[in-house]
Amino acid sequence: MTPTITAFERSPDGGKGLARDTRVRWALEEVGQPYAVRLVSFQAMKQPAHLALHPFGQIPTYQEGDLALFETGSIVLHIAGRHAGLLPGDADARARAISWMFAAVNTVEPPILELVTARIVESDKPWTKERLPLVMDRIRDRVKQLSARLGDADWLDGAFSAGDLMMVSVLLRLRASGILDEFPNLSAYVARGEARPAYKRAFDAQLVVNASKHPTG
Repeated sequence: MTPTITAFERSPDGGKGLARDTRVRWALEEVGQPYAVRLVSFQAMKQPAHLALHPFGQIPTYQEGDLALFETGSIVLHIAGRHAGLLPGDADARARAISWMFAAVNTVEPPILELVTARIVESDKPWTKERLPLVMDRIRDRVKQLSARLGDADWLDGAFSAGDLMMVSVLLRLRASGILDEFPNLSAYVARGEARPAYKRAFDAQLVVNASKHPTG
C-alpha cells in the first residue's frame, strides 16, 4: 500500500529542505518506497481533520492503511524498520543507529531550534542581543562533541543509516549561521548526505512544490 505523507502547501523556508517532511521524503527515497503527498495550508493544519492525525497541528504525518503516525523521528524509524536500507542487520549496530536518531532530535537539535527562535520569533525582544551569544555557545559546545565523535569517518557508525539521515537533516539548519563551517569534518559530513541520490530526489520534490507557489515570472 502506498503511504501518504503531509507537507506544507507553502513551506516557510521556500523549499530549502529544512521542513521536516524532507526527512520523511528522504527516508522513503532511500528505501525505494513510492509515496503520495497531501499538501496542507497553515490554516488546515489547525483544523479537526488534521489534528486527528497530528494532535499538535504540525507536519509531517504518515498514513498507510489504518496506520497514522506523527513526529518525524517516529515516522523515519517506522520506515527504516519496515524496509531494508536504513538500519543495519546486526542487532547491536541497529540499536546504535537508533541511538543516533534519538541523539539528533533530542540532543543536537534543541539548541539549534533555540537559535531559530531567538533570531526569528524573539528578534524584537530587548534581551535578544545578550541572549544570542549564549545560544551560539551552547550550539558550539554540542557540535564540538559531535565533531570529535565523528572524526574522519564518513558516517557516524559504519555505513550510512537512519541515524545519519536524521543527524544530517538537523545539521542542515546550522548552515545559515556559519557555525557548521567552523567544523570542516561536519561540513563535509553534511555534504555527503546531500550528495546521496535519495536526498537529491527528496529535496527536488519539495522544491518543486514551493517553486510552484512562488512564481518568478
